[in-house]
Amino acid sequence: MKKGIIVLVVIGLILLWFVSKYNGLVGAQESIDSVWAKVETQYQRRADLIPNLVSTVKGYADFEQETLTKVVEARAKATQTTIDPSNMTSAQLQNFQGAQGELSGALSRLLVTIEKYPDLKANQNFLELQAELAGTENRIGVARDNFNSEAKNYNTTIKKFPTNIIAGLFNFEAKPYFEADAGSKNAPKVEF
Repeated sequence: MKKGIIVLVVIGLILLWFVSKYNGLVGAQESIDSVWAKVETQYQRRADLIPNLVSTVKGYADFEQETLTKVVEARAKATQTTIDPSNMTSAQLQNFQGAQGELSGALSRLLVTIEKYPDLKANQNFLELQAELAGTENRIGVARDNFNSEAKNYNTTIKKFPTNIIAGLFNFEAKPYFEADAGSKNAPKVEF
C-alpha cells in the first residue's frame, strides 16, 4: 500500500513538473509574440507617416517624381510583407527585414533629395513629419532590440535540459534574430 502511494506521489510530481515546464514555454512563446507585435506596431507607425510625408513633398511641383514613386512602392512592399510570429523562420525574418530596409533606403534618398529644396525644408508640416519619422526610426530600433533580447531568452529556455525535451515534443522552435542591415558593418569612408 505504501509503495503504491509513493509511486502515485512520484508520478504526480513528475506530471506537475511537466505541466509547469510546458506552461512556462507557452508563456515564453506568448511573451515573444507580444514583443513581435510591438515591432510591427513601430513599422506600421512609420508606414502610416509616409503618405503624409509624400503629400507634403508632392506640393513642390518640380520635385523628383521618381524618388516619390520609389518611396510609395517600397512602402507598399514593406506593408505587404508580414510574419506569423508563432511560425517565424530566419528566411521570413530576412525577407521582412529586407523589405523594411528597402523602405528605409528609399526614405533616406527622399530626405537627401529634399536638401535641394530650401522652401520644403522650411515647411513646418514637413519639419514635423521629419521629426516624427526620426522618432519612429528610434522606436523601431528599440523594438528590434527588445525582440532580440526576448528571442535570446526564449531560445535559451528551449535549449536547456530538460526543458528541451518538452520543447521538442511540442515543436517549440527557436526564433531568429534581427541582424544588422547589409553594409552597416562597414564604416563610411569620409574624405575632405
